[in-house]
Amino acid sequence: MNNTEKKVHEPVFHVVKRDDMPLWKAWLIRMATIVVSFFIVGFLSIAVTGQSFAGTYETMFSGVFGRLFEGHTTMLWKYLQEIVILLSLALALTPAFKMKFWNCGAEGQALMGGLASIICMIELGDKLPYGALLAVIAITSILAGAIWGVIPAIFKALFNTNETLFTLMMNYIATQIIAYYVYIKGGGSNVINPVSAGNFPSVAGNDYFVNIAIVTVITVVMYIYLKYSKQGYEISVVGESQNTARYVGINVKKVIIRTMIISGALCGITGMLLVAGKDHSININSVGGQGFTAILMSWLGQFNPFIMVVMTAIVVFLRIGVAKVVDTALLNSSFSEIMVGVVILMLVGCEFFIHYSIKFKHKKEAGV
Repeated sequence: MNNTEKKVHEPVFHVVKRDDMPLWKAWLIRMATIVVSFFIVGFLSIAVTGQSFAGTYETMFSGVFGRLFEGHTTMLWKYLQEIVILLSLALALTPAFKMKFWNCGAEGQALMGGLASIICMIELGDKLPYGALLAVIAITSILAGAIWGVIPAIFKALFNTNETLFTLMMNYIATQIIAYYVYIKGGGSNVINPVSAGNFPSVAGNDYFVNIAIVTVITVVMYIYLKYSKQGYEISVVGESQNTARYVGINVKKVIIRTMIISGALCGITGMLLVAGKDHSININSVGGQGFTAILMSWLGQFNPFIMVVMTAIVVFLRIGVAKVVDTALLNSSFSEIMVGVVILMLVGCEFFIHYSIKFKHKKEAGV
């Protein structure tokens, strides 16, 4: 035995979960973080472009809203449309994420919904009345997304497979199916010309109104479903603890499968909005990676559809606004994504410090 005791070196700091922070204080921190992040984006843009701070944000506002103050609202409606596309994906992911089923397959599920839409538009466009065609497009898109979503859910419920890897692989399969279909229908050109049959109608000359109205309704319904329905309660209990859910008599396998049917179906609706309500065509980039951004929107929105509206509006504003700065200054297009990433990183960090604190040990306690 050595007479000299070995000193046990403990970590200098450790992370501790906070007690519930008052709601007003948490939101004050979030608002301050958003303001600071906008200042950072502005200063980084100034450093790269050489514009003034006011000039940078004037460029961003013009890129998002156009000549709104002169009565031109087209850019505003386009902005709202971009919000609802990202928001609809975030809403689709929320039930699964609240259940702690890590659905990373929104991209593929939306693509399959869009594929169902474009097939109906091409194959049935001249065979069905307009109203019946829209109904068939809606039903098939919802079914396609639901089927693509429920496949990994069944494997998770029955065989406890890893849903993250499974849904990511399903994205890849969906992308290749779309690529093959586009190649066939595009005559080998990898492009399908815009299809006129089955497009959503304009309302008072506005091509974006239907998409916005649909997602507005979905937002309200999802809030009510998650907060007040029995199924929403079951989702919460399963997300907290599957053992507790089983103890109180909830069929966990049934909840997993049912919730992913809903999640996939909502992604299928997003695919329909992209094809029948926006692009009138489809390709492997129709969703444009927004399925992964939607994961962050759902998480940062704390699974609350109305908070997600705010978070989505901020991210889309930055994406479009900084893209305008990039075009004006002739910068690389990646700059806008970098700025969006900076803001999201700050918001994620903000949420971390709202829920956790870092405790430093004194020198004696740390063994220094």
